[in-house]
Amino acid sequence: MSDAARDLDELCYLTAQCMTSMVTAEHFRVIKKLGEGSYGKVMLAVHKKRGTPMALKFFPRCSTTLHTFLREYNLSLSFCTHPSLTRALGIFFSTPSHYIFAQQAALYGDLYDVIVSDVGVSEVQAQSVMSQLSGAVSYLHSLGFVHRDIKPENVFLCAPNCRWVKLGDFGLVRPHGTQIRAVWYESPFCVPEVEQAKQKKKASRKEGNQQTQEEKDIWMLVEPSLDSWALGILTYCLLTSCFPWEESTSDDPGYHQFCIWFNDVKEKEDRDMGRNRQMDRGKNIGEEDTAVPVPSHFESLSTLALTLLRRLLHPLPKYRAMPDEVLSYLGGPWLLKTEKEEKMRQEEAQEEARKILGGGAMEKDIERERKRER
Repeated sequence: MSDAARDLDELCYLTAQCMTSMVTAEHFRVIKKLGEGSYGKVMLAVHKKRGTPMALKFFPRCSTTLHTFLREYNLSLSFCTHPSLTRALGIFFSTPSHYIFAQQAALYGDLYDVIVSDVGVSEVQAQSVMSQLSGAVSYLHSLGFVHRDIKPENVFLCAPNCRWVKLGDFGLVRPHGTQIRAVWYESPFCVPEVEQAKQKKKASRKEGNQQTQEEKDIWMLVEPSLDSWALGILTYCLLTSCFPWEESTSDDPGYHQFCIWFNDVKEKEDRDMGRNRQMDRGKNIGEEDTAVPVPSHFESLSTLALTLLRRLLHPLPKYRAMPDEVLSYLGGPWLLKTEKEEKMRQEEAQEEARKILGGGAMEKDIERERKRER
């Protein structure tokens, strides 16, 4: 366990001693609901005395332990100091029905609303968002924490056009190395390494096996690769406004097609390394003459974006890229359309340069001929 994780446990113990009870309406003017989920709800509010806008996060006491509440509050308050992490404001209290803490308010909604809108997210905005999130997640990892719930609904907009985003909702954050129960759920954000939990559950139902719950459970370690996978899925969502597949399992057609292509490219890379890369170095990974074409739902993405996604969405968690590697892929084209446009501009510039150089050489030849005649 990291020092930060130990400090977090200590903070939870100390703050439990000074939990106060308040009437929300006496101190805050609640304006509207900002979000709702299994944890509870988030309301936009204004402090009556200070006039400060903030978000109040409500946790039902009937379904939330005090430790769970204090862990998220203290993590957000004391450790989420990165500019792209949502931070608590030092206000926490209880009512007869809820535990509540105040955090920075995102006044422009969340990333999901932008992705599914008619406008969508531009390529420049997508790179900006991923740059900010990779830094935020890398910072969390440096403290020894893994977020485990990166998705568009948990990325909040603090400025128009995605200029400033913050990752929030730290309810599933756990220290790196924590052993947790592998839970499969139908979502592309669910990592493929928990497919065995799905298969075991199906087999148990089919056979009518009366195993105890403990015998049915499959356990796994919390690793940073969980967040890398989520960042890969999020990158795809930003660029295409949809998901690459419904679930990350072998029986999903979209994911199955991706794995076939992924393995084909990897085999060719391994062969190239074995031959000391004596093959044509002018070919990029995404442009190789592979036996398996790029999956149809990835065809709109550039060579650079395909390489990044292959790094983040590696089926084997130990080979996934770390979040900070996203920074190495910024600045170049992430969409095939942009890549083609840039290539066309480069070719036009090279042709223009050849014309200029050719014209200059011709003028020199004419001048030499004139000197001979004189």
